[in-house]
Amino acid sequence: MVVLVFVGLVFAAHLYLWQRMVRSTTRPGRLRKGLSWGLVGLILLVVATFAGSRLGVFQWLAWPGYLWIAVMFYLVVFLVLLEIPRLVAWFALVRGRAAVSSPAEAVLVPAGPVSVDVAPPLEAPPAGIDAMSRRLFLGRATAAVAGVSALGTVGYGMSVALGDPVIEPVKVTLPGLDSRLSGLRFAVVSDIHLGPLTGKGHTERIVRMVNGLRADVVAIVGDLVDGSVAELGALARPLRSLESRYGAYFVTGNHEYYTRNGPGEWVEELDRLGVRSLRNERVEIRHQGGVLDLAGVNDLNGATANDAPDFDKALGGRDPSRSTVLLAHQPVQVEQAARYGVDLQLSGHTHGGQMMPFNLVVPFQQPVVSGLATVDGVQVYVTRGAGFWGPPVRVGAPPEITLLELRS
Repeated sequence: MVVLVFVGLVFAAHLYLWQRMVRSTTRPGRLRKGLSWGLVGLILLVVATFAGSRLGVFQWLAWPGYLWIAVMFYLVVFLVLLEIPRLVAWFALVRGRAAVSSPAEAVLVPAGPVSVDVAPPLEAPPAGIDAMSRRLFLGRATAAVAGVSALGTVGYGMSVALGDPVIEPVKVTLPGLDSRLSGLRFAVVSDIHLGPLTGKGHTERIVRMVNGLRADVVAIVGDLVDGSVAELGALARPLRSLESRYGAYFVTGNHEYYTRNGPGEWVEELDRLGVRSLRNERVEIRHQGGVLDLAGVNDLNGATANDAPDFDKALGGRDPSRSTVLLAHQPVQVEQAARYGVDLQLSGHTHGGQMMPFNLVVPFQQPVVSGLATVDGVQVYVTRGAGFWGPPVRVGAPPEITLLELRS
């Protein structure tokens, strides 16, 4: 069902593009046929790109496929925004034509015989040809504006997505926090998405920036990879260089369950790299004589792989006098965390919307898009993620590494 919906949306988007970028800008003929078949090819490219990313084949299609997806998306967005101005311009052109073709003012002719040389009237162009030229002009102008806007937006979004993540300093006050733990700092990073569009340099840059924060704890909150260890192990290797006082910790995201071999092999690989996975469990973070419970639960998608999140296992039976920080990939998991008296949940998953206006859609699924909020009495911080998924484009949601400091 999900695949059918996806294919249907892709087809609908391309059909709309055909109407506005091909049919409205060309006359019937070879050019229109060529552009139409070109759009058919782009539909097949999108389907092949997504299928290849899941099956680990056709990886060479990733760059052209995902870039076209971004261009396609913003073409649709700008064309939709231009529909009303386009309609207004069309009515203005029609009224202008009607005014030109209306009778001129009456001319008084003097009585008596007057010799006047009258030039033959100019033959007006057929109405059909005039209407066609107006439609083509309007269609081409609209397509040009949408095309320039879409390409400019995608170009800007690529420079943001492929650039350095923003360091977001955040201070969170926990009312019940032991004063000895005040000042404990977490480097929070999520949604790194190692895959066919990222190289080893992507990981090295993130590790270098995290180490520069000199945090006490490093928290990797899911969606680290988009492939198997065999495919991406070399890209993850720089993680062995992560530095922190009390260690680096990881919880699964939904994309770890999309890989062919599941998250198990990545849990083992990360263990070899010195990153501990919290799989429905908790550890004690001892700092300046105080103790904090750091817990982690599996992603919701683990339920389909007999690896579901277990909040009771991770949080049950703990000392209620201690503050608890929970790592959970999806912000919506706070609904269950609230039942266990969690003080703070650290999440990712949303990418902050990644490409506007997706940030307006995220709230229909998740309670927080990005930043700090309180949900069901629990403070939740949602990082925008340090990478990208799909198109290497970020608009209105720059990549982020968070330096989060606890305050009593």
